[in-house]
Amino acid sequence: MMDFSTLGSSSMSVSRIALGGMSFPSAAEGAKIIQTALEGGINFFDTADLYDKGENERIVGKALASTRKEVIIATKVGNRWREDGSGWDWVPRKAYIMTAVEASLQRLGTDYIDLYQLHGGTIDDPLEEVIEAFELLKDQGKIRAYGISSIRPNTIRKWTALSQGASCMSQYSLLDRRPEEAVLGHLQQANHGVLVRGALAKGLLAGKPPQSYLSHSIAQVEKVQAEMLKQVSKQNLSGLALAYCLNSPAVSSVVLGASKPAQISEALAAWQRVKAMGINLQQLAQSVPSFNYTQHR
Repeated sequence: MMDFSTLGSSSMSVSRIALGGMSFPSAAEGAKIIQTALEGGINFFDTADLYDKGENERIVGKALASTRKEVIIATKVGNRWREDGSGWDWVPRKAYIMTAVEASLQRLGTDYIDLYQLHGGTIDDPLEEVIEAFELLKDQGKIRAYGISSIRPNTIRKWTALSQGASCMSQYSLLDRRPEEAVLGHLQQANHGVLVRGALAKGLLAGKPPQSYLSHSIAQVEKVQAEMLKQVSKQNLSGLALAYCLNSPAVSSVVLGASKPAQISEALAAWQRVKAMGINLQQLAQSVPSFNYTQHR
């Protein structure tokens, strides 16, 4: 059975596991993945205008059209594709956001976005201007809540000081415990719910062969995998990785990507099995080296 939590300062109840749309290989496969997520109790779906040049939003919107009132749709803004398609530029400006939201609403086939997120950001960005745009969109009823996607402690502190946002999406896992030092506690105190991305560390915490990851050597990753296998079988590794992230009181939901339906159903099943095991997750953490952020502190 799915668990739910209230997302930060908002009134929205979100499933503890969310589906991220970045990895859909096609519209047809994306629809199947979304249907599998719905059947597994997921009500929270995250996308971005950047993904596949907006096509991802269309896939998500179409697949959720019949259940729109029962689901939470999140998307992101701030990266503008160049007209020649050669890449994108960072545009954290009010005028751009007010235009971009209309395009996202149209692609999603809805008249409101549940959670609108700034897709990145630095401490030098005009965050006051971004927040002004988001607050105006809330007043207009075009978004219900807003947040930021960032791993930068200094940017996160500035954002929470300035905004009435509901959430912060940040990378976090057993192999990336950097948020534990300065981010998770701060966001919890500020009542901004944490949305975790990267919980499976590119599959390294779900059974993929070891390779270096961030500051971890191959040998260190191998050691972490071995410690996890002392607790659970290989088929439950992803469930243990999810349970570790969700054990933090700051975390509202873990956003999982999937390129095929089986990946989401297997991860949900593994998480349910691990939940019933009563594993000492703090003891597991003590066996894993933890690094702190070295930049943007």
